[in-house]
Amino acid sequence: MHDIRLITFDLDDTLWAIAPIIERAERRLHEWLLAHCPRAASTYSPAALRGLRVEVESLFPEHRDDISALRRESIRLALQRCAGPVHRTDEAFDTFWQARNEVEFFADVMPVLDRLKPDYTLAAISNGNACIELTGLSTHFDFGLSARDVGVMKPGKDIFLRAASEAGVTPDQVLHVGDDIDADVHGALGAGMHAAWLDREGREPVSLPEHVIRIRDLHALQDHLEGTRGNAVRAS
Repeated sequence: MHDIRLITFDLDDTLWAIAPIIERAERRLHEWLLAHCPRAASTYSPAALRGLRVEVESLFPEHRDDISALRRESIRLALQRCAGPVHRTDEAFDTFWQARNEVEFFADVMPVLDRLKPDYTLAAISNGNACIELTGLSTHFDFGLSARDVGVMKPGKDIFLRAASEAGVTPDQVLHVGDDIDADVHGALGAGMHAAWLDREGREPVSLPEHVIRIRDLHALQDHLEGTRGNAVRAS
């Protein structure tokens, strides 16, 4: 890890807790339905509307890797079944999406990104549909990639390799940081990259592949990188 040039980050549950954000966004969407299609609001609670995604995935397999498209089609289906204003589907989705991007960063995120930014290219790799501009990350991240952009979800290696290509580096010059062992750790390793598993909850010990870093917060990541750089300088 002496020649890391690009650090990529997962977003949901890595830089912020996703559950309360989705809960708020679904509540905003339900409020929109109450105002514009009360029948749909009474027929589909937020949980029931979320459940429509299972049906939508079978109807639109081409959207399997596009969470936004699945959510939009779920809304469209609910409005259609309740004789609602289907032509306002995009408006309803935008209500959800705006709230979905109102994120609350974990306390360590911005201070560490501030420290890393001068020395590394920083980017996002996410299976979700957060927007780095709307979340305020565009001042720190050089770019962001989602499964929708590439057409494949993590742990598929194509999304990781696309990030390396965007940054003009080789895979072994990339460190990916995320909370999901399969999608983030094994996905990055499968693409020939380095990986750090962010275990904010302090879960039970698990067997990690050799050389994978296990960290409790991003301060630990910063300490590790600074230590690695210091060792490299002394060795030279």
